[in-house]
Amino acid sequence: MTSAHIKILARECGFDLIGIASAAPVPEARHYAEWVREGMAGEMKYLADHRAGIRGDPRKLFPPVRSVICVGKLYNGPEPHSTELSRPDLGWIARYAWGEDYHSVVRRDLERLAGRAGLESGSYRICVDTAPLLEAAYARHAGLGWIGKNTCLINERMGSWFFLGELLTSHELEPDSPPPDRCGTCRRCIDACPTSAIVPTGGADGSRYTVDARRCISYFTIELRGAIPEEFRPEMGNHVFGCDICQDVCPWNGRAPVDRDPAFAPRQFAPPLERLAALSEAEFRDLFRGTPVARAKYAGFLRNVAVAMGNSGLARFREPLSRLSQSGDALLREHAVWALKRLG
Repeated sequence: MTSAHIKILARECGFDLIGIASAAPVPEARHYAEWVREGMAGEMKYLADHRAGIRGDPRKLFPPVRSVICVGKLYNGPEPHSTELSRPDLGWIARYAWGEDYHSVVRRDLERLAGRAGLESGSYRICVDTAPLLEAAYARHAGLGWIGKNTCLINERMGSWFFLGELLTSHELEPDSPPPDRCGTCRRCIDACPTSAIVPTGGADGSRYTVDARRCISYFTIELRGAIPEEFRPEMGNHVFGCDICQDVCPWNGRAPVDRDPAFAPRQFAPPLERLAALSEAEFRDLFRGTPVARAKYAGFLRNVAVAMGNSGLARFREPLSRLSQSGDALLREHAVWALKRLG
């Protein structure tokens, strides 16, 4: 098995980017440790607990590993960007969450790759997002792209709309080299972020900027289980799950190819807020089953919908917000009351 052979097989298995990284510790682990120490993980304890020390060294995750096969799967569709949607009565769901849950799609194709490559059970481990591994860092070292100021991996030809996955293997493969950072002096993602979540670190290398989760719309709408800080609610606009703004404005995504994988076709593109506010818990589960949106949980999702309604300026949302303000969930009630006050 050679690196060239693996790359051919990976493309046959549906991956758009493929590269090999050595299974050595990466210098980005120092930047990650500093990010955690600064408290920028917010309440995402799974990023800051004992697993934080594992992320920069795959040997601690899978001791036999010799090489990290890194892949990227494009999910960009032809639909408009969030920055092009001007209707305040519609809710925005991040592009990555429109279709089938990427965890299962990428894992399935990595299993196919392992089988096609003849890897034996016990000689490899598959990682897709949930494993304690600095995915973007290893993807960079594998030559898939550089890490932009918004912390997304950016490929010069294809932009940043990628799901990443890794195949840790005990086989020794020829590694690739990281590409140069081509963000230059561009600040579009920094300036476009409504909550100023992309912050300087003071570093002199590729770690000059990072994302402070405590200011990030994606964190508020997906990971945060408590109350969204009031100071940031008006800046959230109509985002009900995730945020694409920093990628939507990136010049490298202006030339990003469009993917036609039916797994990622939008089930719910910019759904009406009124419809979302009326969902029962069972309807929420049915509507978003098998998609990343389910991660927000029912009450958390309605909390986000209430904030979006409050930001809409539409008087007709007073009725659904009044109903949500009578919810048995205290968190949802509080956000619905805030939204009503914001409508006047």
